[in-house]
Amino acid sequence: MILNDQLRRRFRVHLLRWYDREKRHLPWRGETDPYCILVSELMLQQTRVAVVEDRYRKFLRQFPTVRRLAQASEESVLAAWSGLGYYRRARNLHAAVRQVAGNGRFPESSAELMQLPGIGRYTATAVASIGFGEPVAVVDGNVKRVLQRFTGRDLSDREHWEAAQELLEPRRPGDFNQAMMELGAMICLPGQPLCNKCPVIKLCASRGAAVRKKSTPRRKATLSYLLIQKDRRVFLQQRHSDLSLMPRMWELPLATNGRTKREPVLKLRHSITVTDYSILVFAGSNKNLPAGRWVPLDKLERLPLTGLTRKILKRVALLK
Repeated sequence: MILNDQLRRRFRVHLLRWYDREKRHLPWRGETDPYCILVSELMLQQTRVAVVEDRYRKFLRQFPTVRRLAQASEESVLAAWSGLGYYRRARNLHAAVRQVAGNGRFPESSAELMQLPGIGRYTATAVASIGFGEPVAVVDGNVKRVLQRFTGRDLSDREHWEAAQELLEPRRPGDFNQAMMELGAMICLPGQPLCNKCPVIKLCASRGAAVRKKSTPRRKATLSYLLIQKDRRVFLQQRHSDLSLMPRMWELPLATNGRTKREPVLKLRHSITVTDYSILVFAGSNKNLPAGRWVPLDKLERLPLTGLTRKILKRVALLK
């Protein structure tokens, strides 16, 4: 799609002026190390910024360089990622960094970055523009929303990328891309945009909330688990490597139907992708244990626990 030259210039000026003045002070802002940028971008996918801030710092303290992460075991990487969810991101990061270490250099273009395992177009363009100044635009959910409202059109995936590239300020591609994402995250909100605070409101075709598409109803389900303890140890099972969701992660054993007739020691809610779960946790017996492993409480942080298991163990004060 072709945007008016004057419109593009005004958009760039107003957006970047606002970003320079109002951007959030986040630990990855101003970062030029492509490794650190890659870590932040993968963490930020489908995870709230407030959660990522703390975990980003901790992760980089444990794995400060490409070499350190490349040499680490998958189990230690997943343990460091535990609680962030969507663990495929951690596996992709680990695989990509191992390839970078093997090649002896970090790819400097989005085209090269997309050759790394698990790195898609968005991540590649983000790292290339922020880390290397390549004039390539990024498109994520926030940017799509800004573009839809700005153009007043229901854009296709291809048109989103074309519009983002046309608007891009080639002299400051990294800042511009971060400004677009910041605008979507802080001002051009999904439900009720803060149009009175928008730096490009006078250029926007919509100037308000777009028609919202009907959301798919979330599924409901109940899961029951056993909490089995002995001598400051807790019994855990490892998920099968063939599972598509959280393979090889550690969790509490599932309770059988017979166990669920007793009163649970803990009830909580937990959401994964499109399902909201009611979680029941029952005290378990040390007898007739299924396949699994006794884990000392002071060793729990070293294991890649599922997010739900981590939440349960924190609620019962077995994990800090």
